[in-house]
Amino acid sequence: MERLKSRVQGSGVESVGQGKGINLGVTVMAGRVRVRGFDGKLVFITGGSSGIGLAAARLLAREGADVVIFARGKERLEEALREIEKAKRRAGQRAAWKQMDVTDHRQVMEVLEETVREFGPPDVLINCAGRAYPNYFENITYEQFDETMKVHAYGAWNTVSALYPHMKEKGGYIVNTSSVLGFMGIFGYTDYAASKFAVVGFSEALRSEARRHGIGVSVLCPPDTDTPGFAVENLTKPPETRAISEGGGLLQPGEVAEALLRGMKKGVFLIGPGSAGMLYRVKRFFPWLVDFFSERAIRKAAKGKSG
Repeated sequence: MERLKSRVQGSGVESVGQGKGINLGVTVMAGRVRVRGFDGKLVFITGGSSGIGLAAARLLAREGADVVIFARGKERLEEALREIEKAKRRAGQRAAWKQMDVTDHRQVMEVLEETVREFGPPDVLINCAGRAYPNYFENITYEQFDETMKVHAYGAWNTVSALYPHMKEKGGYIVNTSSVLGFMGIFGYTDYAASKFAVVGFSEALRSEARRHGIGVSVLCPPDTDTPGFAVENLTKPPETRAISEGGGLLQPGEVAEALLRGMKKGVFLIGPGSAGMLYRVKRFFPWLVDFFSERAIRKAAKGKSG
């Protein structure tokens, strides 16, 4: 247990909960792992060149973390790094970018192994890579479905499988980004919801296994957020989908990032920024109410189309 204590505390992560009165700073049974702080910690962020990932990177840099971001586009990575450099708390903090496609298992393994050799194992891994192209089910091709699953479900699996052996040695924290569509299916998002439900299930199962190694796992489930990806998403969104989301509000990436860091510090499994927490509780305890309002919005949109 002393070895477990030093491993977990060394990563800046502690476990809280039922401890049988043993003052070790970690939980032996029914524990909940949380991050004590980010100052001096090493954080890897996929999808870190824009949106929620970039907002989280800037916020973590302000808190004193060393940050490495991963994405496919070199130009956006370079621009994002300049923003992160400006946000750093002090000189000497490390910030870097690496090109990587999370859907390419071999590339992920190679790039992350190279990054670990250069910077060391991360204390925190945040998976933020994602995109959405909502449409009617019959308009969603198999190729789109396949790509959606690879970006979200396979992407999270690939990065975690590459880094998990390293993180087991000292403990740490993993956050996989899902969505409110990871716990409630919405008209127009058949491929996206399937992939995001998969991320939640994967994260919950992983959390149960990872706790014994001093690794915490959370799933981030934001509602609509004003990101570059959301603008693209709106290009193919059916009117019924728009009707359902009306009045739901639009969060800024910084708001989601702040909720993310708070959730890690509390050791919360499902981090629901803005209205997401309320939606989760309503869906869980009053699913009929969600169906009622969704169907009402769909019928209203259908009347508008026919009129």
